[in-house]
Amino acid sequence: MSLIMPKDIYSHVLCLVETMPVWDQKHFSESKTMESHFYNVDVKWENSRKGILCSPELNKKNGVCIEVATPPEFPKGIEGIWSPEHLFVAAVSSCLMTTFLAIAENSTLEFTSFCCQAKGKLAMVEGKFMMSEILLKPTVVIHNEIYTNKTMRILKKAEDACLITHSIKSKITMEINVEVHPMLIESE
Repeated sequence: MSLIMPKDIYSHVLCLVETMPVWDQKHFSESKTMESHFYNVDVKWENSRKGILCSPELNKKNGVCIEVATPPEFPKGIEGIWSPEHLFVAAVSSCLMTTFLAIAENSTLEFTSFCCQAKGKLAMVEGKFMMSEILLKPTVVIHNEIYTNKTMRILKKAEDACLITHSIKSKITMEINVEVHPMLIESE
């Protein structure tokens, strides 16, 4: 990931919009209905097929922006920089993770690790390029084998509840891997 941390982050963004309130997780858990929220992103072309992607809400907190570019599979694409296609797949994968974390917490699932490999397929569909499929391969590590089915159910619930997945046309496939690593307790 290429990170840009300019001295004056706003000098890199010409079209900043008014900062909206950041989503309050406590409000979400206490309320059955959630009001609409807005997430602001600003992009500014730098040179060639590359720009800088920022969010006013995030910049106030940590001042980090991301370089974005056309992927190398396209004319004049640039290697080694996040592309819209990578960010699209990352949105689905990270939504699965955050949704899993919330459901696991509410279900009191004890786990030691979550990771997810994700692969998005860009394809020509009806004469237009689109991200047609995303394969998610989450791996959750637990200590006790008796929680394997519970872990799988929570992962499936997370996939079903992911708001990013609800917002796209891509076919989402998930290959679940639950690993059991028993906790070793040393005797004295």
